[in-house]
Amino acid sequence: MQRRLCALLLLASQCMGSAAGLFPFGEPDFSYKRSNCKPIPAPMLLCRGIEYQSMRLPNLLGHETVQEVLEQASTWIPLVQKQCHPDTRKFLCSLFAPVCIDDLDEIIQPCHSLCEEVKESCAPVMSAFGFPWPDMLDCSRFPKDNDLCIPLASSDHILPVTREAPKVCDACKNKNEDDNDIVENLCKNDFALKIKVKEIAYINGDTKITPETKSKTIYKLNGLTERDLRKIVLWLKGGLQCTCDEMNDINVPYLVMGQKQAGELVITSLKRWQKGQRAFKRFSRSIRKLQC
Repeated sequence: MQRRLCALLLLASQCMGSAAGLFPFGEPDFSYKRSNCKPIPAPMLLCRGIEYQSMRLPNLLGHETVQEVLEQASTWIPLVQKQCHPDTRKFLCSLFAPVCIDDLDEIIQPCHSLCEEVKESCAPVMSAFGFPWPDMLDCSRFPKDNDLCIPLASSDHILPVTREAPKVCDACKNKNEDDNDIVENLCKNDFALKIKVKEIAYINGDTKITPETKSKTIYKLNGLTERDLRKIVLWLKGGLQCTCDEMNDINVPYLVMGQKQAGELVITSLKRWQKGQRAFKRFSRSIRKLQC
């Protein structure tokens, strides 16, 4: 898949032997080298708050170091934030940070039923981003339910969710804007572009968005040349700590506005472009008569 959101979920690093991304692909290495227990590191947001404190390495994805686990596990946080299934985090942590029991040498895998349930709920979410359910999560790899696999949570034992819902990124909040608001927003920002997304990555907690080079429409651009645009990159600051449901389909165009900060193009406003919608008709009219 050439137009993929990875580089996500992330990135600067290689993901599971192939590429890193919101929904990474690759064949897991189910090798059974001599394992050891490691404390689940505090920065591992994916598995923060699960019921156990120690994980087994190598894990079920072949990661042998804590640093490698940290880098790759963070690529899946956006899927958990989508809340497509209450056991998504449990399933993923059973792969990235399998529970480590001192008296048990065998690595404990997720049960087949846990995989199937999460897949049924979350595969459509992944599909919306252009990803099939990856081969490395083929549920046939995992054992039928038994006493030595991680089961699906019984609905009778699921505790009420008390954690706060993930906050919405400021740039992604819906705002009702009239013509004056649109012009004001255009004037206070350094750029306004209509783009399609080629790739999304998460680096140091920020979301990196790479647009398709041939699908851009430039409405406003300060401080960059046409040559710069060939490798343009946009940033949503703190994107790993907030959600942006406005941007949940890479097959549609988006209107992004923002400012140049420390040499980076930082997004302050992001909206899905809906052809024919009144707000975008007003935007087009405002562009033509823009006077800042």
